[in-house]
Amino acid sequence: MTMPHHALEIVLTRPLTTDEIRHATRAWPVAANRDATRLMALMNGKIPDHAAHRLRQRLSPHLPIDVITTHYPDASGLVLLNIAFPPAIRTALKAAAHSAGQTPERFVELALHRDLAERNRREADRLERALRRLLDDTNPGHLLSAVGHALTGLPKGPTL
Repeated sequence: MTMPHHALEIVLTRPLTTDEIRHATRAWPVAANRDATRLMALMNGKIPDHAAHRLRQRLSPHLPIDVITTHYPDASGLVLLNIAFPPAIRTALKAAAHSAGQTPERFVELALHRDLAERNRREADRLERALRRLLDDTNPGHLLSAVGHALTGLPKGPTL
């Protein structure tokens, strides 16, 4: 039986130099984005968590890894986050999770969900304020027509 491969994205704490990328690819094949702050890799493992853990073990000695994530969401639409907290942060996190009656993983998950929900709420508020400013000086029908036109316009191809 073949082991499944998982596409993993590595978020780095700083951009890499060309020599660092070359050195890292000797440990495991990776592809860097344009500014060398993120890498992509394929790693085999029964489940994504095992693959991310194995990739971290393989590359941590060579790279300043911040977070490893699955590149594609799972069937539930979730993305795995593999974060290696420093010991002091891990201790504080365990204490906070224990006082909340949660596992550290669940505590971080809920904190991330709260933060993302707050970020989405702020973005929705910002867009509503911008829309209200537009409506102060624009006929709603004209604005709706302009938005529809912008959203359905064909993407421009390369200019020859």
